[in-house]
Amino acid sequence: MIKSFLIITSFSILLFSSQQIVLVVADDFNSSRANLEFYEDTKLLLSTEVMLGTNGLGWGIGEHEFTMKKTEPLKYEGDKKAPAGIFKLSAIFGYNFGKNTKLPYLHTSKNLICVDDSNDNFYNHIIEKRREVKSFEFMKRRDHQYKYGIVVGHNKEGEFRRGSCIFLHILKDVNATTAGCSAMKESDILSIINTLDREKNPLLIQIPKKAAREVLELYPDLSSS
Repeated sequence: MIKSFLIITSFSILLFSSQQIVLVVADDFNSSRANLEFYEDTKLLLSTEVMLGTNGLGWGIGEHEFTMKKTEPLKYEGDKKAPAGIFKLSAIFGYNFGKNTKLPYLHTSKNLICVDDSNDNFYNHIIEKRREVKSFEFMKRRDHQYKYGIVVGHNKEGEFRRGSCIFLHILKDVNATTAGCSAMKESDILSIINTLDREKNPLLIQIPKKAAREVLELYPDLSSS
């Protein structure tokens, strides 16, 4: 059973160099709960529980293609699965103006949207709504879930129907699953946001336990504790 990963050296020599890793490990593809651990270099900064998609995990499109069985699910638009894989954390968003962060910050104005229409040229992009878009979600919601959030670099090229608008964001309540994002307590996401640094190439590694061995092969400086 994976309880945690320990980063024991710098990642500068690795194929996907990273000094900051958000590691999310679920029991299996059907799990809607997972353990999150946030590391910077050799230090564990946060350990908490997160909620995943209502229908668990499906392999997404990220920085590495995992070895997968034909029976294992892929992530698709509307399947209520969170993407499994290795993804860059590219930006932070929130309702406040001018938050001082070390990743690019998007102020979520009332016109900021994320396009989830697979037929749109801006599928899986966050844009200002200046024209008609068939399907999208507002980045400034009436609830608190997007008060602060982190953009996950899943399906960056917008491959048709492979999923869009994936974020780390605030939990609706302790038992609430998501439509495909990963959600946690506000205090936990703020702890991550205030530490993330573009210069340290932050990554999300989100996997079922079965993929742990392959992650260790990709990242030989990771070892289970």
